[in-house]
Amino acid sequence: MDTTRQTKRSLPSFVYKLMLLAATVIWGFAFVVMKDAVDVLPPAQLIGVRFLLTGLLMAAVFHRHLRGSLNAGFLGAGLVLGAVTFLAFWVQTVGLAETTPGKNAFLTATYCAIVPFMLWGLTRKRPTMANVGAAVLCVAGIGLVSMTAGSFTIGFGDLMTLLCAVFFAAQIIAIARFSRRFDVLGLTAYQFLFGGAMGLVLGAAIEPAPAWEAVADLDFLLNLAYLVVFASGICYVLQNVGLAHVPEAQGSLILSLESVFGVVASVLICGELVTGRMVLGFALIFAAILISELAPARKTSEQKGCAQAEPAADDEDYAVA
Repeated sequence: MDTTRQTKRSLPSFVYKLMLLAATVIWGFAFVVMKDAVDVLPPAQLIGVRFLLTGLLMAAVFHRHLRGSLNAGFLGAGLVLGAVTFLAFWVQTVGLAETTPGKNAFLTATYCAIVPFMLWGLTRKRPTMANVGAAVLCVAGIGLVSMTAGSFTIGFGDLMTLLCAVFFAAQIIAIARFSRRFDVLGLTAYQFLFGGAMGLVLGAAIEPAPAWEAVADLDFLLNLAYLVVFASGICYVLQNVGLAHVPEAQGSLILSLESVFGVVASVLICGELVTGRMVLGFALIFAAILISELAPARKTSEQKGCAQAEPAADDEDYAVA
């Protein structure tokens, strides 16, 4: 079976953007769940267990999408995605232990500014002024929403979080590229299987064994179920399918809303108060998304006369078989 998808897209583009938005909502609420779960399992072990269970679940549910996938190209793509995904989550968690949650959320969200410039280095495609302006507004808005009061200094935790933002940017670009060549659901299963194996190996090597009575606690098992089924399985299906049809720069901006919904979850569950600064941050983020959405439309309209030439293969849109 050919693992390359060959069926053209049948859904409107806004549906794929809504998929990305839905993923950010689930991930936002996962901040509260993750905070409790990491008290039971150390970071690498927690991510390893979470990812491996997600990969096994996805392999069972989407087993038809794995037919014909045992080849170097498909497995190599899954290995790359698994590595950058695990590194992004692990480095983020390590950084969180050495900095504040507000700084961690803000600095992680800088991946939306990194993506266009990383693409520039990889493809020689310059970021547009709209990319730059939207990214700056988005990062500023997320800073207003997520940052806690106090000085902004760069320490070890901050540097590690900035490094995780680089991995998240690389993950977005890799997903967008690979999902145009391989079946996205099968690819996502391998992404988690490889990432989970890496987490378990690293956790066994450098982290202490957990207290097994705490692992067997019902509250932890419910938190783990949310992380596996919703925050990993469902979210990454939504993300990977969405990024196959949404430009990387736009997709990264939509996905950066995760930290905003993290604040919403904190307000609803933990009783955090919404301040005027947060309201201003929401406004800036909304403006960034509008710029991201409207500027490409203008560019497409201006180039309409030149768009009658034959389309490039890389620009074709596909649907999951």
